[in-house]
Amino acid sequence: MAKESIKARERKRERLVEQYAEKRKALKEAGDYIALQKLPKNACPIRLHNRCKLTGRPKGYMRLFGVSRINFREMANKGLIPGVRKASW
Repeated sequence: MAKESIKARERKRERLVEQYAEKRKALKEAGDYIALQKLPKNACPIRLHNRCKLTGRPKGYMRLFGVSRINFREMANKGLIPGVRKASW
């Protein structure tokens, strides 16, 4: 389980990216890189990191489901994810 401060920092970055998205797009199209550099550092979408929505785990993230591989497996075994079941052959 990730620390709450780490998860809060990631949520703050997401809000900043969303807030400055239009401004960044306009500045890039205009080619004004000096003004782009003056925007907040965390407003850049590259700085975002995918994290599990349940635990905040940064590694083993499954983009399609939004959770880590560990939580995905637990949820799939319990039948909590529609259309997913354990393979057997």
